[in-house]
Amino acid sequence: MYKNISNQEFKQKVSQDPKAAILDVRTERECRDGIIRGARCLDIMASDFEASVRRLDKTRSYYIYCRSGNRSSVACRMMQDMGFKNLYNLEGGTLGWDGELVGRSEVKAS
Repeated sequence: MYKNISNQEFKQKVSQDPKAAILDVRTERECRDGIIRGARCLDIMASDFEASVRRLDKTRSYYIYCRSGNRSSVACRMMQDMGFKNLYNLEGGTLGWDGELVGRSEVKAS
């Protein structure tokens, strides 16, 4: 089962989890406006989203966010149904994020 977590929990867990992977499930256009450092953009609305998720390592912990927390909660449920165990949804998404967002040019392309 996935867990909804606050900004502070998100930051703390990511910094302390050696298996942390951050997924931004917004559209590519939204990602261009800025992402949480270290995030990989994986558009939940894309036709290949499910196939892309199936290729992810199920032993990792996934910290997932979107704009408001709605799409990321859907992504968490989908991933949970696929057998992923360590899933965390950022409450409020980027609208409630009080940390830094970086430009796509500052991070590796996904």
